[in-house]
Amino acid sequence: MIKITLPDGSEREYPKGSSSYDIALSISEGLARNVLAAKVNGKIQDANLPIDTDSTLQLLTWNDTDGKSTFWHSSAHLMAEALETLYPKVKFWVGPPLENGFYYDVDTNGETISHDDFKKIEDKMLELARQKNDYVRIPMAKADAIKYFEEKGDEYKLDLLSNLEDGSITFYKQGNFTDLCRGPHIPNTGFIKAAKIMNVAGAYFKGDQNNKMLTRIYGITFPKAKELEEYLVLLEEAKRRDHRKLGQELELFTFSEKVGKGLPLWLPKGAMLRERLENFLRKAQVRAGYQQVVTPHIGSKQLYVTSGHWEKYGKDSFQPIRTPEEGEEFMLKPMNCPHHCEIYASRPRSYRELPLRLAEFGTVYRYEQSGELHGLTRVRGFTQDDAHIFCTDDQVENEFKKVIDLVLYVFNSLGFEDFSAQVSLRDPENKTKYFGSDEAWDKAENAIRRAAAEKGLKTVEELGEAAFYGPKLDFMVKDALGRKWQLGTIQVDYQLPDRFALEYIGSDNQKHRPVMIHRAPFGSMERFIAILIETTAGNFPLWLSPDQIAILPISEKYEDYANELFLTLQEQDIRGFVDHRDEKIGRKIRDAEVNKLPLMLIVGEKEQEEGKVSVRRKGEGDLGSMTIEEFINYAKTEINKNIPQFK
Repeated sequence: MIKITLPDGSEREYPKGSSSYDIALSISEGLARNVLAAKVNGKIQDANLPIDTDSTLQLLTWNDTDGKSTFWHSSAHLMAEALETLYPKVKFWVGPPLENGFYYDVDTNGETISHDDFKKIEDKMLELARQKNDYVRIPMAKADAIKYFEEKGDEYKLDLLSNLEDGSITFYKQGNFTDLCRGPHIPNTGFIKAAKIMNVAGAYFKGDQNNKMLTRIYGITFPKAKELEEYLVLLEEAKRRDHRKLGQELELFTFSEKVGKGLPLWLPKGAMLRERLENFLRKAQVRAGYQQVVTPHIGSKQLYVTSGHWEKYGKDSFQPIRTPEEGEEFMLKPMNCPHHCEIYASRPRSYRELPLRLAEFGTVYRYEQSGELHGLTRVRGFTQDDAHIFCTDDQVENEFKKVIDLVLYVFNSLGFEDFSAQVSLRDPENKTKYFGSDEAWDKAENAIRRAAAEKGLKTVEELGEAAFYGPKLDFMVKDALGRKWQLGTIQVDYQLPDRFALEYIGSDNQKHRPVMIHRAPFGSMERFIAILIETTAGNFPLWLSPDQIAILPISEKYEDYANELFLTLQEQDIRGFVDHRDEKIGRKIRDAEVNKLPLMLIVGEKEQEEGKVSVRRKGEGDLGSMTIEEFINYAKTEINKNIPQFK
């Protein structure tokens, strides 16, 4: 017999060799019908694999993230089977699950797959799904695997095999399709009830533009047809909220091929939005004891060699800039933390100065492949609301909790309610990716766990997601489409202070190493604003709106009064513009509504004579007539009551 521990802590005994499905069936038939895969001792595997030792077990269904991922991985194989049936000469590279759906990179051997072909691929997928073919795991000797794909003439799978060790290779077969795959998979194709091909694009083999261009086919599937319908409705709403579309319509930012891909240009209204956000956080940081610093946009390559960023990220960075001086190289700044380490090291430090909190809105540059760029969410130049806290070992947890408070303040103030907290840990199976001792890592990871627990955060742990210098608490925010984006992050670092030989004189008059906490509540201004645009659909809070008012004169006869009014409001820090266009007032009001102006001030003969304004508010309609003083008081009250204060 073996002992199985379930997520609620209960323990049950089963015969050795029982599968996760057997265990689910012993609990309830309904549960067993919905099991897609299982997490055994933290590792996801097929539900029908035997369990031979005492284990922890989580049964995965469609309601679990890992369950969905397994479902979509299996659906990629189903799509591949459909493609191979429809296009017999097709060859396959990789087909991973995504956060929403999956894709497969294929070589179509001269065939063209376009939107016109989507319906027949979907139909074939559902036809094959109805056959309820089992996903069968087949361990394979490397020589046999090579022979199989040589006979099939699939050079892409042979390339994958070249990096695999004999004894670790598995195939999966469903119906007439066999693929090289480590799994896991759902029990059979019958779980897949709805399928939609979403898009087709080009993708270089191995992501290298020197290699052949393959066809990347994106799809999504569901266990119920109704869920696909709901997803497509959500997708339409997401398109309406797309920050790239709204950013252009609201004149917030733009991109230029001449400037370069992934390098946003902030227009006046977008710059105002950024400035308001920065000032909002600066005020909170002052109250929290941060000191502002400024560092250059470039740094000596040796700086990043010392920090370790060159070793870990050099290939993904913009390449060094060479100066006329022999051997002198600089880099566009990929990170702010090495610069802040040097600020700390600029003079001797005492324990009485700690914690020392250094903050900067620092712009950094990282090379992203052009195919990975996406609006403001993935760019090549972005500004981090970065800060680094240098503290003693005893201060780490308390400082970490204070940063959690700051992140939650930012999220709550700006309406980010749908988020989760992820403890990003190192991969224990691949410690070479990280710097530092096991002792330092264990200390940092446990400090994060304790701080998050004390703050009442519900967390999930993800192996392999840590930075090379330390574990993190990442705040994952969902966008309008339900995709998760990392925004806020807090990291505990015992490594960089050591690599930079940072010191402070302790109360014992001896030298000690400080601990470093990295933090960025926004994450980056670009990505944060992108998600903010999509969360609000461009309807920003009044205090944050780039233009708070639009003054709409009924005709040109009242433009002088409108201009005087505008200057008066500007002096009161109420921002906006006068609509001088030769348009009817109805058109001006409609355009102001479309452009998401919070407040509209209509001025005509009566308003001019009485020194008043007629006020409309987006979403509320006509608020009536007010004197200028009454409107200023109203506007300031509405603005200030919505600006949260950090305590």
